[in-house]
Amino acid sequence: MSESHTQPHLTKWIIIAIVLAIVAAMVAPEFAMSFAIGGEIFLRVLKMIVVPLVVASVMTGILGMGDVRKLGKPGLYTVLYYLATTFLAVIVGLVVVNVVRPGLSMAEDAKANVAESKRPNQVLYEHLAEETELSDDAIAKTFGDSEYVERKDRSMGRIFRNLVLMLFTDNLFESAVGTQLLPLIVFSIAFAGMLTTMGPQVSTLKSFILEMNNALMVFILLIMRIAPIGIFCLVAGRFGEANAQGEFFAELQKTGWYSASVVIGLGIHSFITLPILLYVFTKRNPYRFMLQMGQALLTAFSTASSSATLPLTMEAAVDEAGVSRQSVDFVLPLGATINMDGTALYEAVAAIFIAQVVGADLSFAQQVTVAITATLAAIGAAGIPEAGLVTMVIVLTAVGLPVEYITIILSVDWLLDRFRTTVNVFGDACGAAIVEKSMPAVEPAT
Repeated sequence: MSESHTQPHLTKWIIIAIVLAIVAAMVAPEFAMSFAIGGEIFLRVLKMIVVPLVVASVMTGILGMGDVRKLGKPGLYTVLYYLATTFLAVIVGLVVVNVVRPGLSMAEDAKANVAESKRPNQVLYEHLAEETELSDDAIAKTFGDSEYVERKDRSMGRIFRNLVLMLFTDNLFESAVGTQLLPLIVFSIAFAGMLTTMGPQVSTLKSFILEMNNALMVFILLIMRIAPIGIFCLVAGRFGEANAQGEFFAELQKTGWYSASVVIGLGIHSFITLPILLYVFTKRNPYRFMLQMGQALLTAFSTASSSATLPLTMEAAVDEAGVSRQSVDFVLPLGATINMDGTALYEAVAAIFIAQVVGADLSFAQQVTVAITATLAAIGAAGIPEAGLVTMVIVLTAVGLPVEYITIILSVDWLLDRFRTTVNVFGDACGAAIVEKSMPAVEPAT
């Protein structure tokens, strides 16, 4: 768009906003916490546009193909890319955590902390409800029953069944209200595909969809103008709250090797694995591409939500990185829902870390189970803050590890969540650039 030349300046302002927010949170945490309401407003504005944007952009992407039968190759490549990169992320996480072995350095303290809690499962449940803002039913649906922390029936068949059911809904409006994007994407693909077969009799409806998508992109540009302010408020409020409690640095030190393992794994995946894939398939300079996606990555770090970041990710991919609108409209909404490289890596590291803490020596076969389960569970994780903790229960129970030990990582999870969300968003953007090569020539949708 015409305003794309302003984006490098916007990225600089976002960086400045994050730095100032962290400084304010460290120096005057109570003062920093007063900005939390501004951050909440900004986050709600971003989330407000996600559902209409996903529906309009996916339909626009399908209509741009001219014929739904052309969806096959890019659709297959998209799914294969997401599965492959998620599994690679898990492998990286397993290698790092087995080399660093962070659980051995804090086993006694961790056991004491869990023992002090009378109902560690209830602590976990309350934390999930507060941090993810998911309803009891939404958390229960992830596991297939309401007593999700008590039952041990977490077979691979049950997990796969629940993931398949997540693609469909009996109430489209209920899915929209709950920001359940997968069934909305399935409906959008099917509905727009049908429109491509109906010829000129639906030209008005096609034009409406395209114009709606264009209008939403203009709205995103307006949101981007206030992004530095909103991000400052978000980061200041969250970091201020952590610092005001006075225990954050002590907890971070206690779980230092675990946190380091997660960050190292995420760094390897972000700066080595994904760049190699991007270069091999597109011949792009991956680190320049990373800079071009800078504002989206910084927003992901600030919001800790792939879904909330989606509007800015789409705009940056088109305006700054030069990815085709057709590929972005189709690939990124799907990626924000099912491509969770960072989440899968984190779950694999956390599972092996907890195994080391409790003294369980997982066999190679059990670690393979962790890899597969973490991949599937990450696909089912909602694109909201700390949703990875919900699916972590699936991974732990798959190899018989005690769920209550998740409580030892709760204190630092909100911070690590920001890093893994940033990796998720970068993985989505790389996917859009890679799949772009398989997109059919754009035809006018009339």
